[in-house]
Amino acid sequence: MASDLAEKAREAFVDDDFQLAVDLYSQAITLNPENADLFADRAQANLKLNNFTEAVGDANKAIELDRSMAKAYLRKGIACLKLEEYHTAKAALEVGASLSSNDSRFTRLLKECDNCIEEENKLLNKPLTSNGLASTTPVSVETLADFKKQRNLSSQIDTSLRPKYRHEFYQKPDEVVVTIFAKGIPARHVFIEFGEQILSVKIEIPGEDAYHFQPRLFGKISPDKCRYQILSTKIEIRLVKAEAIQWASLEYSREAIVPLRVNVSSGGSVKPAYPSSKPKSRDWDKLEAQVKTEEKEEKLEGDAALNKLFQDIYQDADEDIRRAMTKSFVESNGTVLSTDWKEVGSMKVASSPPKGMELRKW
Repeated sequence: MASDLAEKAREAFVDDDFQLAVDLYSQAITLNPENADLFADRAQANLKLNNFTEAVGDANKAIELDRSMAKAYLRKGIACLKLEEYHTAKAALEVGASLSSNDSRFTRLLKECDNCIEEENKLLNKPLTSNGLASTTPVSVETLADFKKQRNLSSQIDTSLRPKYRHEFYQKPDEVVVTIFAKGIPARHVFIEFGEQILSVKIEIPGEDAYHFQPRLFGKISPDKCRYQILSTKIEIRLVKAEAIQWASLEYSREAIVPLRVNVSSGGSVKPAYPSSKPKSRDWDKLEAQVKTEEKEEKLEGDAALNKLFQDIYQDADEDIRRAMTKSFVESNGTVLSTDWKEVGSMKVASSPPKGMELRKW
């Protein structure tokens, strides 16, 4: 049955119906998950759809099942090139070339990698000043993309699949901590790989749809230094930054601007940055202090000034003074205000209207 589906997938691929080919290969993989050729062929179909992170994942799985499969290294190399993962692409292509010495595609793509690495180094290798900041204007992602376009290296990413588990991240000057809230997942069902600028997380629970999280990261990381921990309520992944820069987001975006390097040698502590989609909350303490300052500086006249005086007295008074003020004001119908509790505490305060006025009862 799996072979029939694979044959139909190949026919769909020849007919340029690449999405159908991916779907058919997926069905075949469900029936025969240990077949490396199915993963390698689905990687090729994903390349045609510009699903480059998915292609890397398929190629990695094919390599895991058959480390002598040259075409799996070739497709991983192509996908990583499209994702501008030049060092990772070169490493895969070098292994593939050693397994297939007569395939000129490896030679051409390896040369492509070397050229891209050289040009990227020219753009990113900027001198630092004594305070650790870049001495020249930061390079925008659009600038880096220009020379990729000349080689027809589009880096579109398929983001149509919604994640099964919620995730969030925060960062420090030297690392990014990603948390995936997956409760009670056995370690044997979790597969995590690190690329030069790719994080690949796969959770495969028997009887459930597999979870794939393969973001193209905002910045580059050091794969050999990254680590992860599977806990009872979550999966915690620590990505070690290749450069001490502040990430504007977890995932790569063409709209983002590469920020200046962070000076991490100053000895000062830097608070982790917790991204949030909510608007920045108000600093209520600061706002209250501002209002109080404005109130003190405000020039009041007439009744307003008198009321403000009474408010200030009441606010700073002790309990006896407050009781005296309240009792005298209420009992005198607002005509007397005393601060002497000994005087008004044991008697009813009579009304005392201002001179020239009389008290009326309604």
